[in-house]
Amino acid sequence: MDWKDFRINTRLNTLKSIDIEKFYTLIAEIDAVKNSWYLAKRLSPQIIEQLTQSVIITSTGASNRIEGNRLTDEEVEALYKNLNVQKLKNRDQQEIAGYLQVLEFIFKEYPHIPISESYILQIHKKILDYSEKDSGHKGRYKVGSNRVEAKDEHGAVVGVIFEPTPPYLVKKEMLELIDWYNWAINNKIKHPLILIANFIFEFLAIHPFQDGNGRVSRLLTNLMLLQQGYHFTTIVSHEKMIEKNKADYYLALNRTQSSWKTAKENITPWMLFFLHIVKLQATQAFTLLEGGNIEHLLSPKQLSLWQWALHNKSLEFSRKDAVEALNFPERTVESIIKKLLAMKRLQRLGEGPATRYKVIR
Repeated sequence: MDWKDFRINTRLNTLKSIDIEKFYTLIAEIDAVKNSWYLAKRLSPQIIEQLTQSVIITSTGASNRIEGNRLTDEEVEALYKNLNVQKLKNRDQQEIAGYLQVLEFIFKEYPHIPISESYILQIHKKILDYSEKDSGHKGRYKVGSNRVEAKDEHGAVVGVIFEPTPPYLVKKEMLELIDWYNWAINNKIKHPLILIANFIFEFLAIHPFQDGNGRVSRLLTNLMLLQQGYHFTTIVSHEKMIEKNKADYYLALNRTQSSWKTAKENITPWMLFFLHIVKLQATQAFTLLEGGNIEHLLSPKQLSLWQWALHNKSLEFSRKDAVEALNFPERTVESIIKKLLAMKRLQRLGEGPATRYKVIR
């Protein structure tokens, strides 16, 4: 196939000049952080490892909560630490366990993972590996309709919001999408961020799986960003940015899907949203590398302890002080202190029962 005339490619050639200007303004800001990644040398390997572990946890929690999962970041962290010994009690935990392992794998092995049909199917299978209710369709394309429907208060369907690719065309369209992306990246047809955004939108529009499409799309986004040199992906969560902007996420998707496969496809709403999210990641990564505000990297409980410590007149406290002031379990306080120590925001004073901690501004 001549990919230059392929529908997914030609819609990039019909973008308005004013929109292209907006895209490249965002891209320039993102690439400034990418090109300054040498600043990461200011952070020790131990801190980068700690931040990466934190992103694995927060990204997993956020990506699954977008789809209705109920586990908090603290519950995800506890599951992550005990994954090999803990029995998974419900579907929420089963979904989290699969995502944790796949994201960890992507962060470690991204240079060696091709963008191919077999790997995309494998990613889908792995995120559902622990989910008993999904055993019949994991790692396989959908066989039934998964259109997005509007329902009334009684659960009755009152309309169709979006009609994705029908099952019998999924394999064909997925192979075309994958082949187009690899051709476009290898030939540098457009800036990599534009190509990634275009791929992810088309993937979500095809909606190739019965369930798990959103989660797979976000894992693929992490993979593609890392492969194109956006290494700050491992220290600031892409999924968390989307969770915080969930309403805008669905609005951008709906606006773009409304013209999908028409003679006048308009990918601008999705493109602007996607680039805005990556810019948020880049901005926070730069702030972190410069030693600035860390609050965006903390869970609500971690943030509560940090802010309490900052407002402590002496800027010193013991573990017992924190437990009594915040009414958190001792193990929770201990875990938060360990994270702040690794991030070099606390200094340990003394040893044993008399140990105290001092805030490092």
